[in-house]
Amino acid sequence: MKTYDYILIGSGPAAYKMSNLLANTKRDVLVIDGGEFGGTCPNYGCEPKIFLEGAARAVLQSQQLLGRGISQAATIDWSQLMQTKLDRFNPWPAQTREIIAKSHDVADGYAKFVDSQTIEVNGKQYTGDRIIIATGQHPNQLPVPGHEFTHTSTDVLSLTHLPQHVTFIGAGYVSMELATILGAAGADITIIDHSSRPLKAFPEDKANIVKQAMEDRGIEFMLNTTVKQIDRQDEGFIVETDHGEVPTDYVVNASGRRPNIDQLNLAAAKIETDRGGIVVDDHLQTTNPHVYAIGDVVSRPQPKLTPVAEFEGQYLFDYLEKGATSSVEYPVIATTAFTFPEIAEAGVRASDVVGKEGYTVKNLDLHYASLAAGQNDQSGKLTLVFHNEILVGANEVSDYAADDINNFLPVIGLKVTGKEYRRALIAIYPALADKVGGSL
Repeated sequence: MKTYDYILIGSGPAAYKMSNLLANTKRDVLVIDGGEFGGTCPNYGCEPKIFLEGAARAVLQSQQLLGRGISQAATIDWSQLMQTKLDRFNPWPAQTREIIAKSHDVADGYAKFVDSQTIEVNGKQYTGDRIIIATGQHPNQLPVPGHEFTHTSTDVLSLTHLPQHVTFIGAGYVSMELATILGAAGADITIIDHSSRPLKAFPEDKANIVKQAMEDRGIEFMLNTTVKQIDRQDEGFIVETDHGEVPTDYVVNASGRRPNIDQLNLAAAKIETDRGGIVVDDHLQTTNPHVYAIGDVVSRPQPKLTPVAEFEGQYLFDYLEKGATSSVEYPVIATTAFTFPEIAEAGVRASDVVGKEGYTVKNLDLHYASLAAGQNDQSGKLTLVFHNEILVGANEVSDYAADDINNFLPVIGLKVTGKEYRRALIAIYPALADKVGGSL
């Protein structure tokens, strides 16, 4: 039985970051993955999603400009678009595995713990001085009869034939983003959710603007609605809810994600978990001193995003290999939903500081700007939160909200005043970054 300095379970963004860093050391490393090497984001998550979003955005912007200089809206050839996507992304898992294998041993299969330092894969056992769990998450299984007829976001992102009608169960960012893409391609869309609003991870006022824009494009929302059952018909499916039946051609379960821990046999290694995933301390160490966890499998309040996973990979490498001693301290984290319009935020939210001393909130309409007017973007709303003249939070809905919030992010993270910002630079005008200087 071979002993390694490190065993990495998973090869997604967090583990891939550590793998690349460890490749520059003399450590003996084993990387294990039973799925696609590279994990969710590059294979069936954020990267293929944003690839498809490029065509969807062009269509929706052209529709928005009809009668304002555009006489005919663009359309999507779904088969052609999907083939270009498959041509780009299908080689990635093998390429990622090949890159890892240049520096480390690789095992294809699902790992499970035998004891506190021993892993078994395909009947073979390995021991590790340090074991890093970075197995990510997977979609929930919908707890209703007929759940086997549903599809996941993974399926949608490789969907070669566009259904006429698609029903999404769930109204989080995955559902809203994919619904935006498929709707732009020409599918009829219904979104069902048991709660009263979509995009609960974002401010309600901004989320409602996104919802209204989607409804204006013909997307149907059934909120405060519970799915009871899914039935297969001669042609298509019936989604039975407590508010009636929804005939459809394709059902997507976007009701949430769960940590990938079921096959790990964590009890054998005395590793604690909770509903959010693997429990870690402030150095990302589990209840087993030989085992650490990074990425979306970790139970933590911070958003489960690719950049956060990579940040943890870098932190853990520095802690274990570079002599860093400080606890993990997360920087300001920006997040977005690539809907149309987009919604994005970073830092403190206005609703969390109501009545608190030292805080002020500035709300701005953005559609008056020439850039927004030229794009006929009527959705733009920006909220800035200040604490003693320091910008501490920003959220926005607009066609380019993600870019805008990224422009505010250095101001929040570096804790500079508006005066210091304006003294240090002059942004391009009139463009996205101009909103920063003009709003501080």
